[in-house]
Amino acid sequence: MIKLLILGPTGIMGRLITGLAINDDEIEVVAACDVNNIGKELGGLLAIKDRNKIKISDVNYLQKVIDETKPDVAVDFTVAKATEKNCLICVENGIKCVIGTTAMSEDFLSKFEKFVEKRKAPALISPNMATGVNVLFKMASILTDYLADWDIEVIESHHHRKADVPSGTALTIAKTICDTLGCDPEETLKFGRSKGPIKRKVGAKNEIGVHAIRAGDIVGDHTILFAGKGERIELKHQAHSRNSFASGAIRAIKFIAKQEESKIFDMKDVLNL
Repeated sequence: MIKLLILGPTGIMGRLITGLAINDDEIEVVAACDVNNIGKELGGLLAIKDRNKIKISDVNYLQKVIDETKPDVAVDFTVAKATEKNCLICVENGIKCVIGTTAMSEDFLSKFEKFVEKRKAPALISPNMATGVNVLFKMASILTDYLADWDIEVIESHHHRKADVPSGTALTIAKTICDTLGCDPEETLKFGRSKGPIKRKVGAKNEIGVHAIRAGDIVGDHTILFAGKGERIELKHQAHSRNSFASGAIRAIKFIAKQEESKIFDMKDVLNL
């Protein structure tokens, strides 16, 4: 049985993951920490059956919660500022982490990787844990190999509440394409385009456009446009609900619980891609 700590159980993704985890026979939710609804019973708050009657703890006392419950794995789909603080605490205590938070700083990621190696606590980080999206990453690399001289653009659409722009998934797609082309993302990626007579640099090695749309309640759409002379290919993934992300997170939790190598994994490892 995997002893699970949930960070941010009352957030949109936190609720979905919590519901799946509580009803999974391979997982025991031993603690849940948040900044809201402290002291309230997890199951009652989320309208789910919780056989263990877990109460939400104050995340500001995370160390105390860890000492009392001794979780094996922590899952975090909150915001960068919180993840960067709380997941370091978890790894310092030898707890394996599954992180779906986006927009984390490069400084944190570098520090976190060192902590993972030092504390021998494997972690998994992915901006998107849906199976289809991770297959999309793989297909983007394959198509780029064949279409390296075409123009390539990445377009993502999300709900109007999403704060980070562009999405972590779009950045991963764009960086995957850059890795395949052997070019520097800092020089190649163009985030949106300014008004005016600015001509696009032809060819993906010279310029890859990354564009963000924020509107309504769009769960998440990602399109990769490959355009050549007289033809084009569009590779697209649409998330119909967040359930695909939550079920992927449960799969990631079960995967990381079995790992012993002290490194950071991603969903390609989970899906054998």
